[in-house]
Amino acid sequence: MIVVCAVGGPPDMGDPESFFPTDYVCRSCGHKFKGIGVGPKCPSCHSENVERVK
Repeated sequence: MIVVCAVGGPPDMGDPESFFPTDYVCRSCGHKFKGIGVGPKCPSCHSENVERVK
């Protein structure tokens, strides 16, 4: 299942990558998800402590 989270803000108009889903991992609970926008939150625990996975 793919979960895309847009919580945290709209896309950054100066960063074209913020318009496309990006892989993230939550540093608090370890949940992996796809997110868009500025500052996505973990859809599992709602933490803002997330890291972009390259």
